[in-house]
Amino acid sequence: MAPNDSIASLVDAVAALDPRPRERQWVSLSFCVLDAVYSIGANYDHHVVPVVKRVAGDFGVDSLAADPAAVTSMADPVPLAKLLRRYTDPDMLITVTKNRQYTSTRGGIWKADAVLRYAKILDQHGVDSLADGRAALSNDQKVEQIDLVLRTVPGEGTAGVRRGYLWMLVGDQETVKPDRMVLRWLARNGFSVDVGRARSLLREVSESLTDRLDRAVSPWEVDHAIWRAERLR
Repeated sequence: MAPNDSIASLVDAVAALDPRPRERQWVSLSFCVLDAVYSIGANYDHHVVPVVKRVAGDFGVDSLAADPAAVTSMADPVPLAKLLRRYTDPDMLITVTKNRQYTSTRGGIWKADAVLRYAKILDQHGVDSLADGRAALSNDQKVEQIDLVLRTVPGEGTAGVRRGYLWMLVGDQETVKPDRMVLRWLARNGFSVDVGRARSLLREVSESLTDRLDRAVSPWEVDHAIWRAERLR
């Protein structure tokens, strides 16, 4: 697909970021949930990564992430049922994470509480491990059913950003997370848009780059290339 004139400059800008396939992935669904919840409105390196490391350490897990191909053949070291048995209330998780952030400044709940609610919802729908999460991605109806319940947990972000990001972490290559970092990069490159339009733009860019580079370039790759560039500013 040739880019239309309105997004040609955007395609060029993303191409310059050298979008690449996913190189690393969390080895546990519990780590994906922690990342998805704690990353909303927080600095990734200062808050999210330490939270995941502390929980992993509490379970004796040293290797937090691996090549996606390798992850598919690994057993999930911290399935959600195990997480829920260890942390029966938010205070217990806060003690380990040393993080008391709320999902939002008004009417929010502790992110630790949101993590446990997410874990319970997923577990109740038969999604306990990373393998279960990958299997769910092939069943659109199941994902929709889970999303309907996940959206009731306070602090999901604009237009369901948190839910979409969770499925991205599980392995969905078609979903994008147009958070404020991505929106800021788009605005700086001439596209001041809302989350919905950002999603469409990133998919259009991925289609154009697929043609240009003569290889499949997923929306995830476009999203991550933008996020990575903004993170390094």
